[in-house]
Amino acid sequence: MVTAAALAVNAYVHADLAPAFDPIGQRISQGTLFRLEAALASLAALLVLLLGRRRPVWVFAFLVSVSALGTVLLYRYVNVGTLGPLPNMYEPVWWPKKSASAIAEAVGAVTSLAGFLITGPPRSAFARADASRGDKAGGVGG
Repeated sequence: MVTAAALAVNAYVHADLAPAFDPIGQRISQGTLFRLEAALASLAALLVLLLGRRRPVWVFAFLVSVSALGTVLLYRYVNVGTLGPLPNMYEPVWWPKKSASAIAEAVGAVTSLAGFLITGPPRSAFARADASRGDKAGGVGG
């Protein structure tokens, strides 16, 4: 639930700010990138809520969160300039929505990594069948 909430905050902030950043960029605007981030974060939140027992969901949630956090930190502290069709998103200040988004992205990265580790690798069909057969045969103890 915490991961989904963090992703939802990330999605909300990016969707809310997108129109203000539409003028920044020529081929691809920063507003377009914000909308893409909002869509990916929304999808990740939904997948975590619906399919949270599957490890690939946690990998996706982690990648969405950590990439957004890495991007905001990079463009906060480094004037990268334009990269191909991507606009220069350098902004050397922290303001409330930007800070809220960065905190949510950090929380999402940490909790999605925890979700991945807790979920554990899936057991093969053979291992599941072997375990259930051992239980029915009386096993150890008794």
